[in-house]
Amino acid sequence: MGPVRNGSRAEPGTSVSDTARYGAAGSERDERKEQTMKIAMIGLGKMGANMTQRLIEHGHQVVAYDLSEPARRAAAAMGATPAATLQEAAAALEPPRVAWVMVPAGEPTNTTITTLADRFERGDVIIDGGNSNYKETAPLATELAAKGVSLVDAGTSGGIWGLKEGYCLMVGGTEEAVAVAEPAFVALAPEGGYAHVGPPGAGHFVKMVHNGIEYGLMQAYAEGFEIMSEAPEFDLDLHEIAAIWRYGSVVRSWLLELAERALRPGSSFDQVEGVVVDSGEGRWTVDEAIDRGVSAPAITAALYARFSSQKKDAFGLRLVSALRNQFGGHAFTTSSGTVAGETATPQ
Repeated sequence: MGPVRNGSRAEPGTSVSDTARYGAAGSERDERKEQTMKIAMIGLGKMGANMTQRLIEHGHQVVAYDLSEPARRAAAAMGATPAATLQEAAAALEPPRVAWVMVPAGEPTNTTITTLADRFERGDVIIDGGNSNYKETAPLATELAAKGVSLVDAGTSGGIWGLKEGYCLMVGGTEEAVAVAEPAFVALAPEGGYAHVGPPGAGHFVKMVHNGIEYGLMQAYAEGFEIMSEAPEFDLDLHEIAAIWRYGSVVRSWLLELAERALRPGSSFDQVEGVVVDSGEGRWTVDEAIDRGVSAPAITAALYARFSSQKKDAFGLRLVSALRNQFGGHAFTTSSGTVAGETATPQ
């Protein structure tokens, strides 16, 4: 059994994460649910806008900032207080200030965090809710701590469904900083879907691995359904199969529910191209597995499958085809689609 925070095990009928999150007392749990706060949402894209709405629906006051004026207007229509600059957003908050940064990972996130930190004061908290590399989080947290500002990393999963279903939150940071922002975490997460998983960087580390697992799960479903799609003798209804697998099957999951939606008649699945991008977390997970000496063939293969999908006429596969022809005279397909028997090899 893994470590249990606060020195206690979960009571019967509760999860370990619930005990770590709320303690054993139900009254304390209810009390934290009722707490409201004022928080800034920095970045109003698909995730940031929906999170703003969910926070407002749970009684929180939200200061909404985005470079896009239409995005700010949309947030204001939800009941948020729009801010045209980061300075304006900081000024609209009250100590201890809390801002949730939800902008693209990398330089945009890091620059936004350091800019906000210059406008915050000792005791204030900045939350990085994006898919940042955990290796950047701890050094940035140390840099901010020198100014008295805390950085909390919140691995956030839920996508476009988070507004309705809630967001799974994997939070890293000091106990004190997490406690300041906890009312927002409780509002955004579904019941049992939030935990303080460790020190600064832990939240992003767990989210990275979460996304690596996601790669492997999706690839397994994709391969299985493709095998069935290549069995015309059975005239299989793949949508029907996805639908029944949702009930009682050992492979049932939310991803399978989404597969059923994607395969429904009229869903335009036939218009989807077989090109799958990778946003970084899969690569980081594989790198981490190598660094730690962990065998992770499923996640690695899923990542490589995405690489293959991104190259329609990959040089390496062309070379394999040419080599087969060179050593065995095997036929190959030309760029025009015809099948040839020999390569034009100079003497």
